[in-house]
Amino acid sequence: MIWPRTRPYPARLRSILGRWGPRLVVLALVGYGLLLARVWWVSRLDQLEPADAIVVLGAAQYNGRPSPVLKARLDHALELYRRGLAPTVVVTGGIGPGDRMSEATVGDRYLRARGVPDSVIVVRPDGRTTEESMRSVADWMEEREADRVLLVSDPFHMARLRLEARRARLVAFTSPTRTSPIAPGSRAELGYFAWEALKLPVAALRRLVGGRDSTP
Repeated sequence: MIWPRTRPYPARLRSILGRWGPRLVVLALVGYGLLLARVWWVSRLDQLEPADAIVVLGAAQYNGRPSPVLKARLDHALELYRRGLAPTVVVTGGIGPGDRMSEATVGDRYLRARGVPDSVIVVRPDGRTTEESMRSVADWMEEREADRVLLVSDPFHMARLRLEARRARLVAFTSPTRTSPIAPGSRAELGYFAWEALKLPVAALRRLVGGRDSTP
């Protein structure tokens, strides 16, 4: 039997890549551009909607003092609480490597020092990632038959944060701080935008595969 002559696999692969490679690159760039646009668009939203709780995402703390990033988030949450947008402020964030105090505990102390009553603040220190923090908040909310949250973090974080909150079956609104040391338009912020655009499809895939939500 005479077998038909076929091109070696590497040669066929090179042929396919030569034909489709440029198109795939263009599609990848367009897709990434759309993700980047999504992250930027959500970062500009300020949804000042009444909620069951204002949720502050944790950030670094230094020996019990909030970092400038965390302080900006806490100050914004304090402003939202004083405007009457929610009766409760939930502070999140676990203990980082080498730390002895959680980010949530530091947030709690900071808010109490500025006159927020103990009864208003809920401390959720059992999350080191956005996903873990949202799960922790969702567990606490579910026990109280509540689900509306007003999320506070840096602008670049909002698209993925909202996605994780909705995956945790929370009705999520976003209100980014505008006083973060990560200045708008700075190289640092652009770097965070670029990184979040890469993380966003991963969060979306987790939502599609592993979770259901009640958010429209």
